[in-house]
Amino acid sequence: MAVHTRVRPFNTKETYPEQKLDNDLCQAVVAKGATVFVRGQISQDLDTRETLHVGDAQLQARKAMENIKMLLEEAGSDMSHVCRVVVYLIDIRYREVVYREMGQWLKGVFPVSTGLVVSALARPEWLVEIEATAVIPE
Repeated sequence: MAVHTRVRPFNTKETYPEQKLDNDLCQAVVAKGATVFVRGQISQDLDTRETLHVGDAQLQARKAMENIKMLLEEAGSDMSHVCRVVVYLIDIRYREVVYREMGQWLKGVFPVSTGLVVSALARPEWLVEIEATAVIPE
C-alpha cells in the first residue's frame, strides 16, 4: 500500500533528452499526514514540456505560480494552504519583479519563504524556479 501519492510522475529521459538522464520524478508528492511537496516549477507547460516566456522573469514567475496552483489543486489543496516557498533566481536583478508576481498569488497566506541566487538552473532559458510546500485541509 502506497504511503504517498505521486502527482504527475515522469522520467527525465523525456524531459531532458539532451542530458541523457534516467530519473523517475514527479511534480508533487502528497505525504501521509496531508503534506504536499511541489517540485520546483519553472515557466513550462506541464503537458507539452514547452518552455514559455523566454527572457521575461515576471512571466516565468507567473507561469511557475500557475503550475503550483494547478498541482496543489490536483493534489487536493490550494494556494491558501501554502506553508513554504523557495525561490531560485539566476540574477538578483530579477528579485523585485519575481517577488511582486509571487506575492499576488500568496496575498494573505503568509508562508515562510527562502530566496536564493544561483549560478544557473537546469536550462539556460530558465530565469526563476519556485517550489512550494502546502497542506491538504481536513
